[in-house]
Order: sequence, then structure tokens, then C-alpha cells
Amino acid sequence: PQTDLVFLKVHKSASSTVMNILFRFGETHNLTFAFPAGGGNQLFYPHHFLARFVEGFSPKSPRQFNILCHHMRFLQPEVQKVVPRSAVYFSILRNPVQLMESSFVYYKGASAFSRVRSLEQFLSQPDLYYDPTSGDRHYAKNLMTFDFGFNPDGDVSPERVQLMIKAIEASFSFLLISEYFEESMVLLKEMLCWDLDSVVFFPLNARDKSTKSALSDGAVEKIKAWNKLDWEIYTHFNRTFWERIDRDIGRERMRREVKALRARQAELARTCLQGTGSVAPKDIKDSSLRPLQHGGARILGYNLKQGLDEEMERMCRRLVTPELQYSTALYKKQFPPKPL
Repeated sequence: PQTDLVFLKVHKSASSTVMNILFRFGETHNLTFAFPAGGGNQLFYPHHFLARFVEGFSPKSPRQFNILCHHMRFLQPEVQKVVPRSAVYFSILRNPVQLMESSFVYYKGASAFSRVRSLEQFLSQPDLYYDPTSGDRHYAKNLMTFDFGFNPDGDVSPERVQLMIKAIEASFSFLLISEYFEESMVLLKEMLCWDLDSVVFFPLNARDKSTKSALSDGAVEKIKAWNKLDWEIYTHFNRTFWERIDRDIGRERMRREVKALRARQAELARTCLQGTGSVAPKDIKDSSLRPLQHGGARILGYNLKQGLDEEMERMCRRLVTPELQYSTALYKKQFPPKPL
């Protein structure tokens, strides 16, 4: 199994669920993580990544870490200073239409969104509300382009789009697609030579359906045009995702693998969870399992069954621990606080 990994965590693209998979794998195999200095949850995002943002890195004695997966704005020459040369690079993309709808709710306080009542109002005259010089502009335009390190306000010519796509392909071994999350987990398992239990998941950081809004056809087209760079990246890698599956796995085997993944998930849900799935934040009984609530979104969580044996409890708890709590626990394990 591959143990040296770089995961570019793209905002609002099911990346918290992927991160939980990486946290569990790293913890089980006693791997080291490139944590943000001071134990935060972002590598000084939205600045381009620098090696010195990582806890325990020093240029004099550069230390390498197995897994880099916290939010960052990608800059490969700096990333290469903190992970081994053999590291596998991957990321995840989401349809920019749903991504923007999610971003609007989650980052309602961002400068571009704060003065509008609805996403439709923003899309009617985006240039009126969007300021390319503001420090949080990326939440409102070409968010994936920005996370990959490029300029979200850059030229949208076919030549530049091709250069961006080529640069991403040169840096990343594969890109997952959040709309096909189960197929993505099968692909991840195959590419990294992992077993099924390593990629089993319960969706994390998902929001309550009541805060999701349907978009008109006109709004969909406006979002695609406004996020043209993201749209071009997404459509290209959505196509190559399926080409890779056809080449390396085949549709028939993919169906069997997805079925096995679902069966294992259902089994774990019966074993681990009270009820059958996620619950509203107010109904989460164990406060240590309550996810951070942000913007106008209501982020769902889970309740564990009582009376599980110790080993089962530990496995179930790992599956449902929200990103921030899990990250903090692993950070303390890797950098134990000095006794006073």
C-alpha cells in the first residue's frame, strides 16, 4: 500500500470525507502528517503553500512527512520539500454549479456574497458585487482553479485552459469526482493498493437538505459562464476519470466493487450508528462528535450506538469524528504537549 500521499483538499467537494479516510489510514499505519504550524486546520490558506507553514519543518534539517492533506493553495515546489519524492498526488473535483451553490450558503459572509439576498441576485450582476482585489474573492469565482494555485480571474482562452489542465496532469496522478464518490473510492483503493475497509466512509461535513436550493436553467448557465475555468477543468477531468476506469478497472468490475463498498457501509452503519444515518446538529448527543457549523449551512453529524466493545467503539468513532476534532487529536499525538 502507498503511504506517502498529497491530497489537495478542494473546498466544498466532499473533501472532508476523503480527509477522514486519510486520517484513519495514517493513524492505523502510524504515519506522520504535515500539520499546519500551531495545529490549525488550514495551511495558511488562502496564501500559496510554503514548506515553513508545516509544524516541525525547518530548512536546516528538512523533515519529510507521509501525508499532506490540510487545506492549502497548491504550490508544488514547496510541497516537494515536505513529502518524499515517491508521494502520490491526488485531488477531488465537484461540478462547479453545485460547488457555487454550496459555496454561496457556506461562505455567505464572504465580501462578494454579503450584500445579496440570493445566488440569483449575485448572478444577475456578478461584477457589481465581486471585487477581484478582495482577499476572499476566490469563494465566489473559480474556487477550484484558485485551490490548484492558479489565478481565478485569469484569461479564459482555450490556450490558457489547456496550459492549466496540462499543469494539473503533470502534478497529480489522478483526480476524483465528488458526484461519483463511491466510484472515486474504488479508484482510490486501486491506485493506492489499499483494502476495502480503508476507503469505507460515512459522509462528513454534509449539510441538511433544507438549506439546499434548486437552481433555474438560466442560473446554471450563468454559473458555468462565471466559473468558466472551473467548468473547463471539471469537464476535462470528469471525462478522463471514466477513461481511467474503463482502462484500469472496467465498468463491470466497478459495479461489483461499488456494491461491495455499499454492503460494507450498510453493515458498519448497522453496527455503529443509532438510527440509520446522519442527524441535525441539535440532535448530536456527544458534543465531541458535533461538526463545526458555518455560514448558513446546517452541518449534519452522527450518534454512535451505546455499549459497543472497546475496539468496535474506537473504529466506529473514527468513522464519524468531524475533521477539526480528528485533526486536533492526531496533532496532539504527533506533537505531544510539553509537560509544564
